[in-house]
Amino acid sequence: PLQQSSDSNDDTEDVSLFDAEEETANRPKKSKIRHPVASFFHLFFRVSAIVVYLLCELFSSSFIACMVTIILLLSCDFWAVKNVTGRLMVGLRWWNHIDEDGKSHWVFESRKVSAQESKTVSEAESRIFWLGLIACPVLWVIFAFSALFSFRVKWLAVVIMGVVLQGANLYGYIRCKVGSRKNLTNMATSYLGKQFLRQNTGDEQTS
Repeated sequence: PLQQSSDSNDDTEDVSLFDAEEETANRPKKSKIRHPVASFFHLFFRVSAIVVYLLCELFSSSFIACMVTIILLLSCDFWAVKNVTGRLMVGLRWWNHIDEDGKSHWVFESRKVSAQESKTVSEAESRIFWLGLIACPVLWVIFAFSALFSFRVKWLAVVIMGVVLQGANLYGYIRCKVGSRKNLTNMATSYLGKQFLRQNTGDEQTS
């Protein structure tokens, strides 16, 4: 079963999706990587795009060739992470559909983990998934500021493409993991409140 959160009204409901992909539901929990191909391609395209961005000027004088290569890698990464690796590695998926009235709805799904199904979770895959999902967009943001302040204007469009595509997957999967926008806001508010109380408590103890 999956928990489905729709962006149109932030309601959640249990749905039965992923169908054939759930044949591993009864396998024992293992720390090793259960989907090595998915784990490989989860990192391959995004890491390759970063490597090409950093080294392409050393090996090629053609900006167009470098730009096309990076955009292709980013596009492949966006598709693979959105449609394949998130579903296989952590049981999350986000997508968009248009209803009969022509309205667009964003749907964020997460597989509910019962006591029995928790045995199928691979901690190694989960770490790989979230590490790659978070670290690479952060690097593209750094590249964006670097390109802006070093006046590398021609590279700015490529870097922004990296920020947008990988940032979209990051946001989508955070919504899948956390739930509705209200839950996301409440989590942020709770975290900031705890940090504020901790800081005040520390100040009182030192004084």
